[in-house]
Amino acid sequence: MNIDRAVLAFAGLVVLAGLLLGWFYSPGWLLLSAFAGLNLFQAAFTGFCPAAMVFRRLGLRPGEAFR
Repeated sequence: MNIDRAVLAFAGLVVLAGLLLGWFYSPGWLLLSAFAGLNLFQAAFTGFCPAAMVFRRLGLRPGEAFR
């Protein structure tokens, strides 16, 4: 798995977790999904993603989007 796929998988997991927590516990958890979406949106334009930096330090190989 490369960094690009790991970022997408992690973002999808965060969105789903936020939605499930918002559904079952408190609507405030929907902000987690909003944060993940906003972070993906800004990363599309800037190329900056904190999760990509973490995955790089964990030793995943670079992809096309996050080098």
